[in-house]
This record gives sequence, C-alpha cells and structure tokens, in this order.
Amino acid sequence: MSYTILFPNYTIGEDAFTEIPNVCRQYGKKIAVIGGKTALSKAQAEIEAAVKGSDLEILDVLWYGGDATLEHVEELKNNKAVQEADMLFGVGGGRAIDTCKMVAHDLKKPFFTFPTIASTCAACTGVAVYYYPNGEFRDLYLSDIPTNHIFISTKIIAEAPEVYLWAGIGDTLAKHYESVFSSRNDELEHFNALGVNISAMSADPLVKYGEKAMADCKENQTSFALEQAILAIIVSTGLVSNLVINDYNSALAHSIYYGATALGEAMEKHLHGEIVSYGVLVLLTLDKQTSELERIFKFNKSIGLPTKLADLDITTMDELDIVINKAKDTQDLVHVPYEITKDMIREAVLTLEDYNKKMA
Repeated sequence: MSYTILFPNYTIGEDAFTEIPNVCRQYGKKIAVIGGKTALSKAQAEIEAAVKGSDLEILDVLWYGGDATLEHVEELKNNKAVQEADMLFGVGGGRAIDTCKMVAHDLKKPFFTFPTIASTCAACTGVAVYYYPNGEFRDLYLSDIPTNHIFISTKIIAEAPEVYLWAGIGDTLAKHYESVFSSRNDELEHFNALGVNISAMSADPLVKYGEKAMADCKENQTSFALEQAILAIIVSTGLVSNLVINDYNSALAHSIYYGATALGEAMEKHLHGEIVSYGVLVLLTLDKQTSELERIFKFNKSIGLPTKLADLDITTMDELDIVINKAKDTQDLVHVPYEITKDMIREAVLTLEDYNKKMA
C-alpha cells in the first residue's frame, strides 16, 4: 500500500500578508478572492496592498454567498474571474473558507487561506463542511488536499470579537482527547500515530495560554499568548485532522454536541465549540481520567466555558434523555475503545454534575 500526505505551510504575524508575493508568485499571476462580507472589510485592503507592485493581479473580489452550499459553489465555479484565475484566496471564517476550498478542489486550482477569526481549523484542512440552503448540515466534502499556504494575521484576529476565539478554544480542546481516546488499542500507521501524538498541541498550549489570550483578544491586542492559542486552533488541530483517519477525528465530545442539537431552538444561542468543550468533560468523566478532568474543568472555569448542564440551559431529565438518545446514535461513537451505552453517558453526566457541586 502507498499513500501521500500533504502539509500546508503558513505565515503568522501582524504583517503576515506582506509575504503573499513571495509565496504565491510560483503558482501564477491571476487571483480571485472569495470571502465573507465582514472578513473582506477587514482583510481586503491589506491583501490588495500586499499584491500592489508585484506580478500578481486580483481579477475580482467575490462574496462567497453567505453559507457553504453546493449551490454557492456552483455559482462561483461559473464566475468568469474564478475560471480565469490561476489561484484562489479564501478569506474569512470556516464557511467562507470551506466554500472557496470546494471551488478550488472542483476546478483543480491552488488555493490560499486567510482566516480572519480563530474559531476552527478550516483554514488548514482539506475537508469542508457543506449545508443545505436552509442552513441544515448536509455532508462532508472529503479531500486530502489542504491549502497551499495559510496567511494568519494576528492583528485581524485580535480585532475580531473574542467570542470566536472562546468557541475555537472549546472546540480545539476536543481534538486531543477524542483522537487519543478513539485510537486507543489500535495499531497505528505512521500518519495516524503522528496525528494522534501531535494532538497534545491542541490542548496543552490552550490550557497554558488560553486565559491570557482571551484577555488580550478582548483588548484587541496581539501577544505571544494569543499567537499560541491561534496556532493551536488553526494549525495544530488542522494538522491532526489532515493526518488521522476520520474514525479518530471525533468521539463522545462531538456526539454530545450533536445530541444537544436535538433540543432545537433551545440550543441556538450556544456555539458549537462551547457545547463540545462540555462534552470533553463528559468524556473525561466517563473514561475516569481524573487528573485531566480536574485540569480541563479548572481551565473551562477560568474562561467561562461550560462545566454543567445548567450552563447549557439543560434543566430537566427529559431534556438530558433527548441529548443522550441522539448522542448514542451518532457515528462518533462507532470507533471507540469500548462500547459506550446510554446508561454510561447518563452516569458520566450526573457524576460531572456532582463534581461541579463538590468544586463549588
């Protein structure tokens, strides 16, 4: 058997965009920029300034459509500037970047990502998530080809609302605990072993620097701590996602999130990463990882991530049962080191509730 692993490169810093000509000139001259409206308002001028005076030319700057849908992908694929471009720039959050990513993959064009918030690892991965036009999750767009280069402006991310960083931290923590848990007892090939082993870089820097990073982002200040948090969220987690098979990319923490979505509108005010961070605590409780539970519980408390059901506005056993029933049916619990039953999840949740009371 043979396989190919592709890695993205990245530039990070307040003036990261100045490297665009040096990095991109080898891929051609013509660029189509695709992004979100807010993201483009923050990044477009800097991208244009970086390109000015070089051999590169921006053919057009296009709105991605507002959501990552196949319909928007097709519309962009038929755009004249996109068809004529040698390369595509994806600017914004996960959905804008994923839209650009799918367009680039379909047209077989090199693409470059410009994350304007640190909430997901979308800027680093080859995989995209896409939705129905009504916003409902549709499917994953699976590809092993990541971005050619990530341009990470710490200045732009520092000036974004800190809630995105907060949710990004919550989601990123899960990558380590879920990949290690779901791959336990398996004989791992080099690429899987590499991904699982570097996953610690998705957790340890956040626990160490996360609280300071949040404070700095709230003040719109770049800092070493913020940079470490950004790299954990975008790069470390993205590399793990690129390396490991899908079985190791999620487990109980994400199944708890999908379970919570079964509560409908009641969960709409809670962010994905927020709910996943609570799911990490449930996983650690169920798996009896006592020291890690204590560590992550304290960290969640330090930045206001949820630690108990009430933090997610889940107040009745009926609601909890809805969450557990949905969580148990997800694919996230298919490849785990031992069978996880509904009773085990319920016991872990209730044990975590008691732990909260003990730590109050």
